[in-house]
Amino acid sequence: MSRRPKIEEALKKVESRYELVHAAIKRTLQLLEEGEDFFVRTEEGLVKKTFKAIEDIAEGKVKVIRRDGGSK
Repeated sequence: MSRRPKIEEALKKVESRYELVHAAIKRTLQLLEEGEDFFVRTEEGLVKKTFKAIEDIAEGKVKVIRRDGGSK
């Protein structure tokens, strides 16, 4: 059985689920710039970059900065 991303934890780092979607898209695009493959290798094995993006937000590895200058 596959793991699920920590969506509930990621939602605590943003104001709304829409902000989470936007932040995850931006982080996924950053990961795609690092390589054209859609997967990234982690300790657990290969995971999709979209999954990794949500995990990074949930774990605080990336900071979500809003255009109004605020952050959470």
